[in-house]
Amino acid sequence: MRLQRRVGADLALEPPLSEDGNLPHVTLFQGPFSDSLAPTEVLADIAASAAGLGLPGELPLSSPGVVYQPTGWLFLALERPALLSALQESVVAVLDPYLDRTAFDTDKDVSRFTDDERISYQKYGYRYVGDAYAPHMTLGRAPEAVALELVRTARERVEPTGTWIFDRLSFYVMGQHGAHAERLAETPLAQR
Repeated sequence: MRLQRRVGADLALEPPLSEDGNLPHVTLFQGPFSDSLAPTEVLADIAASAAGLGLPGELPLSSPGVVYQPTGWLFLALERPALLSALQESVVAVLDPYLDRTAFDTDKDVSRFTDDERISYQKYGYRYVGDAYAPHMTLGRAPEAVALELVRTARERVEPTGTWIFDRLSFYVMGQHGAHAERLAETPLAQR
């Protein structure tokens, strides 16, 4: 949350991150789901599916810094270790039957997506799956020119490189710009 404020300089990035709502997070998958999805039960299924991956209680992820993502997004990029990619595969496999494909935004402008992001978006309604997976923490969104300038000058205000700890899985209600607005269910990353 402090990093968002420092990267944004005098501009309040949207949505504002806070402990009362828009929590900083690393998304493994998001999408429109059918009403048959029961978050607590499906999260238990995800944990069971991921148990064979040998997940540690904490997965440290290093960051090369702040990056720009079209259009107008500022991300704290994170490394993509094989274990995190395998976890995403496990999550997607459990959630795929619950996807409400009729709710995909087929009018969305995907012209600035990479080829892998377009394929992912068409198949899953989310641009960052499989080869397109780009682990990150969203710092916020700003008008395009402002976002580009903030990313260009981010190192003048902050040194965002370092290690971030990923230690739990949660289902959340998606808020403004994909924010982690409300936690529905949560479990530790590694099951004991």
